[in-house]
Amino acid sequence: MTRDARVYVRRRGRLTSGQARALAEHAHRYRLADPGDCSPPVLLEVGFGMGQALAAFAEAHPDWTCVGVDVYQPGIGSLILQCERAEIENVRVVEDDVRRVLPRWPDASVRLVAVYFPDPWPKARHHKRRLVQPPFAAEVARVLEPGGRVLLATDWPPYAERMLEVMDAEPGLVNASGPGAFAPRPSERPVTRFESRGQALGHAVWDLAYTKD
Repeated sequence: MTRDARVYVRRRGRLTSGQARALAEHAHRYRLADPGDCSPPVLLEVGFGMGQALAAFAEAHPDWTCVGVDVYQPGIGSLILQCERAEIENVRVVEDDVRRVLPRWPDASVRLVAVYFPDPWPKARHHKRRLVQPPFAAEVARVLEPGGRVLLATDWPPYAERMLEVMDAEPGLVNASGPGAFAPRPSERPVTRFESRGQALGHAVWDLAYTKD
């Protein structure tokens, strides 16, 4: 995958006291140094925001290794804090741009990839920074195990259409709803605070689901 444009801008943000304490005292327990160390089945969530969806999935699926990739410090702190409070032991975190992470991931080793509400980079000059591009789709197809799935969601209409175009064009993936079709909301994706705020403002959400043959 090329690295000519940044998908993520590393932001420290303002940490709450709980997030700061979680990072200082517990982050080392959640760091994933080697993707090959994950015990299957594996969930890989790309850009997990404040970690609500990832923590909820991990708590409901204690036999999975649930890995989140993000660079947002308050989000990482929030995820770790949720895991500590709920005694969730099966979450791991990679603090890096996913485009540097995926090439290190073993082939056919992930059962589910989740990409919920990636930054739409709405300005045309920033479209090159969008995560869902053909090289990303190809890497996702490579790391998925046979029968594995990738779930995506966005509330930005132009990005939804572009995501559909890119993912449908990837030969290693099959649109679970048929070519050119969006998917119903998957049971694996809980409603986060981010989505709730959008719904209150009247924002629609587009889901996409793909499988690997």
